[in-house]
Amino acid sequence: MAFEQTWRWFGPDDPISLKEIKQTGATGIVTALHHIPVGNVWTVDEIRKRKDAIESEGLVWSVAESLPVHEDIKRRTDRCEEFIENYTASLRNLGTLGIDTVCYNFMPVLDWSRTDLEVEFEDGSVTTRFEQKPFVAFDLFLLRRPGAEASYSEEQRREAQALFDGLDEQGRDRLVKTVLLGFPGSGETYTLDGLRAALLSYERIDGERLRENLRDFLREVIPVAIASGVRMAIHPDDPPWPLLGLPRVVSDAHDVERILATVDDPANGITLCTGSFGASAGNDLVGMAERFAQRVNFVHLRNITRDDAGNFIEANHLDGDVDIYGVMKALLVEQNRRAVEEPRNRRMPMRPDHGHLMLADRNRPNIYPGYSLFGRMRGLAELRGMELGIRRALEL
Repeated sequence: MAFEQTWRWFGPDDPISLKEIKQTGATGIVTALHHIPVGNVWTVDEIRKRKDAIESEGLVWSVAESLPVHEDIKRRTDRCEEFIENYTASLRNLGTLGIDTVCYNFMPVLDWSRTDLEVEFEDGSVTTRFEQKPFVAFDLFLLRRPGAEASYSEEQRREAQALFDGLDEQGRDRLVKTVLLGFPGSGETYTLDGLRAALLSYERIDGERLRENLRDFLREVIPVAIASGVRMAIHPDDPPWPLLGLPRVVSDAHDVERILATVDDPANGITLCTGSFGASAGNDLVGMAERFAQRVNFVHLRNITRDDAGNFIEANHLDGDVDIYGVMKALLVEQNRRAVEEPRNRRMPMRPDHGHLMLADRNRPNIYPGYSLFGRMRGLAELRGMELGIRRALEL
C-alpha cells in the first residue's frame, strides 16, 4: 500500500496555489485555519469553506496541521478549561466533515527554532540552520533572560560573547528576527519583551510538570477524538532539547512511550518527523519507526546534517544523517499490515517536510523558510521514487 502523498498549504494567502500543488503529484492537502485566533473554535462553516476550496481543485483535505494548543492549556492556568472545551469542539467539527487526522505540538512558547534562515547550500540553494553559539548569544546578550548564565558552561558563554562582539547592528537585528520568526501561516511573532513575558509565565513549570499537563490534555481530548473518528498526531520538539530555560517533553523514544501509554488507543498517535527527532544523534529513527509504527498517524520526511555540538543544517531529503530509506521501509511494512489487519486505521499521510529555496522560487514573494515550491517538489519526487523501489523490492 502506497503512502498518501500530501503537501502543506497555508491557505488562500499562501504564495503557492492549489493548482501548482496539484501538478507536484500530491493528492492531499495539509492545512489549518490560521486566521482563527489560537484557542477559538474552528466552526463547521469555516472548516467547510476551506474544505470546499481544496476539493474544487480536485484535492482532498488530508490533515489538519496544526490545531494549535493554547499556552493556557500547556500551563494549566487562567482559561484552560474554556480552551479545552473549544479544542474538543473543533475536533468534533473536523470529524463531522471527515477531516480525520490532526497534527499538533506541545512545545512551550516557540514552535521551532533556527539561527539562520538564509544559508547557501553546496548547490547554491538556500536552506536553514541551527547553531548553538548564536543561539546562546541571543539568549545572553539580546534577550537577556534572567538566570540564563546558569544554562551554559563557561566555554559556551565565552564563545557566545566572542560571536556577539563580532556582530554588527545589522547582524544582531537579523539574529533577533530569525529566532522570533512568526509561526508558519499565522504571521504571529513575538517581540523581545513579549518573549520575556512568555518565558516568565513558565517560570514554575519544569519538565515533569509539563509532562503531567500533557497527560491531562490527552486524557481530556483523546476520548473526544475517538468518538469523533479523529486520529491525533503529536509533533516532536524542534529541536529536541530544552531551549531558553523551557522544558521539552516530546524529544525521544522515552517521551513517545509515555505519551502513547497515557491513552492506549490508535487515536493517540505521533507525527514521525525525521528532521525534528533526527536533530539529536541519540534518536535512532529507524528503531523508533519500527517500535512505534502502529501509532504513527502522520509522517514528515526531511533530513539534516548534524554534529555532536548541537548544530544542524537542513539537507536534501535523501542526504544527511537520517536513514530515510530505513524509516520509509519500516513505515511501508506497517501500512501493508494495517491494510490487511486494520483497514479502518490504514491511513498514514506523508508529506515532504521543508525544502530548499531554489532559483526558480527566488522571486516569488512571501515564501516562508522551508516551504518553497520547487524545493519541496524535488523532495516529493525523490521520496516517491524511493517509495516505489521499496514497495517493489518487498512486493508490497
